[in-house]
Amino acid sequence: MQKVEELIRKIEGLRDPEARAAAVELMQALMEFNGAGLDRLMEIVSETGEAGDRIFDEFARDELVSNLLLLYGLHPVPVETRVTQALEKVRPYLDSHGGSVELLGVEAGVVRLRLQGSCKTCPSSSATLKLAIEEAIYREAPDVSAVEAEGVAEQPVPAPSNGFVQIGKRPTSVAAALSST
Repeated sequence: MQKVEELIRKIEGLRDPEARAAAVELMQALMEFNGAGLDRLMEIVSETGEAGDRIFDEFARDELVSNLLLLYGLHPVPVETRVTQALEKVRPYLDSHGGSVELLGVEAGVVRLRLQGSCKTCPSSSATLKLAIEEAIYREAPDVSAVEAEGVAEQPVPAPSNGFVQIGKRPTSVAAALSST
């Protein structure tokens, strides 16, 4: 991806607007072609029944394949399930620090949580817990755009009127920008 991003920066820096437009159009056409091919591969795998289910599980576990499928909106595991799995992985850490988290929902790429408790012995416990939760969620569901939480013990900024505090916003990647064009 680093090489792709370098090339995109070069294309964006082209002085000739026609060359820049042609290069962007070529990238978009390749993305559409690859996306259609991957979509068809997913259809073929799904037609194999139980064997296909095992293959989809392997796709979801493989970081490279998983991220590729996310890029094209083809990930076999729903985002809410991946967020739940992330929270289950971080739950023992939260428990060890006297904290807990409840998933309230996922809408339009925004994860809404309720944080409960915190470690009373360390002053930066809320920040530490939030960071652990964010990292776990973004690792399992990199397509999440933001994580918001209510019940944050140490709030450095006032809560929005909906009662939620944003604890992390995922920067938009070049690849995500390309896939939305």
